Amino acid sequence: MALGVGKLRQRIARKMKEAIKANMMGSDTLAAFQEWIDGKDDAEKSKAATIRLLPLLEKETDQLSRDITDLKQYLIKKSIWIIGGDGWAYDIGYGGLDHVIASGEDVNILVLDTEVYSNTGGQASKSTPAGAVAKFAASGKKVRKKDLGAMAMTYGYVYTAQVAMGANNSQLFRAIKEAEAYKGPSMVIAYSTCINHGLKQGMGKAQEEMDQAVNAGYWNLYRYNPMHAADGKNPFTLDSKEPDWAKFQEFLGTEVRYTSLKAMFPEEAIELFRAAEENARWRYYNYKRIAEMKYEK
Repeated sequence: MALGVGKLRQRIARKMKEAIKANMMGSDTLAAFQEWIDGKDDAEKSKAATIRLLPLLEKETDQLSRDITDLKQYLIKKSIWIIGGDGWAYDIGYGGLDHVIASGEDVNILVLDTEVYSNTGGQASKSTPAGAVAKFAASGKKVRKKDLGAMAMTYGYVYTAQVAMGANNSQLFRAIKEAEAYKGPSMVIAYSTCINHGLKQGMGKAQEEMDQAVNAGYWNLYRYNPMHAADGKNPFTLDSKEPDWAKFQEFLGTEVRYTSLKAMFPEEAIELFRAAEENARWRYYNYKRIAEMKYEK
């Protein structure tokens, strides 16, 4: 869809350039064409140019004006979002996702990370953390969770963010705005509570659960904006505060996917819960090191 929209907008630009070169229309219309061409890849500028242009096109009678009017739905830059879950993004569809972000196209990706295959019954995925119980991991996941965001950041030109609405909705809005404004591939990974987590407070407390996850260091908030690198600034911003690690094991105790492991395999649970906390600490302090690095162009 993004490629199709892009081709149609290229067609509009080509027709406008031909009209300008041949001086085919009135000066006001040709000036509006140039304004649209100059701002076509900016949502606000393309909107302003379109508002000015459409009434002028209605006054023209030539075929080229009619051709552009027929494509008027593509004049304003569209915001294109690809939305999927972690089973798709981290696991079974990762090859396709990687192909998209590597393409450099201006598309936005929102990953709703529930840490299991929610749609098909709660099977473990590469997003499932160590110690969590899921189908095909009844005795707890043994290895740490894949870091999808870190992998995307290695490209250097992919806007990447991790968010959690219940923990910091202003950081979420900032990340969405930055992703949309970035001229290139963007990926926002959102922590998403799920019925398969078995929230002991119930799904009505999903937002509070997200907040607890961030405070305990279970989930981290950050933004990686490649545009900052062009200014000689560190593109990585760690938005999470220092976690209260004393709350980490307490947080695991609020979800059945962890407490059921303790009930069925108590000795293994102790080992895996310790590993889960060690993994969380390793990830947070790795992010902190990156955020504190001095960046040079």
